[in-house]
Amino acid sequence: MLRRGDRGPAVADIRDALASLNLLAAPPEEDRRYAEFDAATDRAVRSFQQLRGLIVDGVVGPVTVRSLTDARWKLGDRSLAYTLSAVMTGDDVMALQTRLAELGYNTGRPDGIFGPLTDGCVREFQRHRGLDEDGVFGAATYRELNRIGRMVTGGRPQYLREHQLIQMSGPRLQGKRIVLDPAHGGADAGWQHGSARASDLVMDVARRLQSRMQTAGMTTFLTRDEDGNPSPEERAEYANSLGADLLLSLHIDGSPSPQACGIATFHFGTDSGATSTIGETLAALVQRELVSRTRFMDCRVHHRPWDILRLTKMPAVQVEMGYLSNPYERSLLLDDDFRNRLADGLLVAVKRLYLDGRDDPHTGTFSFSDLLAHEQMIHDAAVR
Repeated sequence: MLRRGDRGPAVADIRDALASLNLLAAPPEEDRRYAEFDAATDRAVRSFQQLRGLIVDGVVGPVTVRSLTDARWKLGDRSLAYTLSAVMTGDDVMALQTRLAELGYNTGRPDGIFGPLTDGCVREFQRHRGLDEDGVFGAATYRELNRIGRMVTGGRPQYLREHQLIQMSGPRLQGKRIVLDPAHGGADAGWQHGSARASDLVMDVARRLQSRMQTAGMTTFLTRDEDGNPSPEERAEYANSLGADLLLSLHIDGSPSPQACGIATFHFGTDSGATSTIGETLAALVQRELVSRTRFMDCRVHHRPWDILRLTKMPAVQVEMGYLSNPYERSLLLDDDFRNRLADGLLVAVKRLYLDGRDDPHTGTFSFSDLLAHEQMIHDAAVR
């Protein structure tokens, strides 16, 4: 971690990266051993974090370092290929994925990671264009890509594929595989107020939601137990290994200001337009359902490139279910009935995603018992 006041070669590297992005004046010639993380560097880091949708704290940790590295690459700057030892990431990879998707290739969700799906699309493109099918996006493939126009414009090419998968899976919750990700855990309690800990409360909501989902016939998994605190990468990897249909990451926030309040929901996306379309739809459903049921302030839906959203292969959302630092919201979050209300709202939002507008009751009116009755009705109709 690097922050204001630090010195050394690592600080010099950060300043060079910021200068290459025109966020900081080119640093003067100096002994890199004494490069300083000064006020100007702090401002530039915060500006970069704001632009990339990261947490704006002026601290250069692993996520900010990775984002700085990714941001320096433009499509055509280097050759790209799928490598198991060191997977290539960057804005150039995301641009490549977006261009191939616009040409009709199934790159999946553009995430800036050159994985096996992107490798397959590059090879398919090379084969179609009469190039050597080696999977390397080098100068020749780049020139060929620029020679041809876009085949899909005016929308999100991945949307139809993701939407079709949801429709094909049917409106029943039976058999759906859902990963629940209670934030924090172990020594990381998250925000605390007295004996109340965010990590305990989100685990409690996750357990209540898990019980409801299992009653509805869903298969559920938790990314941690009470004592564990996996990294976002480990949580995403676990969800991917299960072949899950959805991931819900549950958080309770806090702030030095007791006035901070409300519910916000996040899905994967970047300012360049890359997004998880079904993740965005689910985030809107979660936000709408929870705001209606809690009457908390609507802090709206936002896109973010956070690892728990970016690295998961399935649609994923992160929901901030209120502020433990706010006296009013804390009094409700500590109430068992209120946490039941949160669990009901999250389950109904998932149900609405699979209903996809079919027999969709009004927001906030769909109870757990209504949901179970609807599941039974669909089952009975299917076996007739």
